[in-house]
Amino acid sequence: MKVLKIDHLGIAVKSIREGKNFWTDVLGLEFAGTETVEAQKVTTAFFPIGESEIELLESTSPDGPIAKYLEKKGAGIQHIAFRVGDLEAALRELKEKGIRLIDEKPRHGAGGARIAFLHPKSTGGVLVELCER
Repeated sequence: MKVLKIDHLGIAVKSIREGKNFWTDVLGLEFAGTETVEAQKVTTAFFPIGESEIELLESTSPDGPIAKYLEKKGAGIQHIAFRVGDLEAALRELKEKGIRLIDEKPRHGAGGARIAFLHPKSTGGVLVELCER
């Protein structure tokens, strides 16, 4: 498996509207818009920075994964995403190495990406997303 780069950092927020001010007004990053991914019960907002992005995540449902994360841990970094060239091959390799996968097969993510998550119990406590664009 070859990791090409850090694709984005996912940050859980209660409100994108309130959260985006720091990234745009304070840091001066460009706001690239929002996208709702119904299957994941989340609305995302992207802020490109170099070859990577900051992704704000707002839950669209009280039972969504981001709502549960916020309830348990509060706002903050929720995951780190690495871009890979071949997501299926990466998942096969990681499974062979004994890494616990949340997603056995890729699914649709924001920005047209195909994504899969690795379980934090196999990654030193960090929720890792792999993505292919």
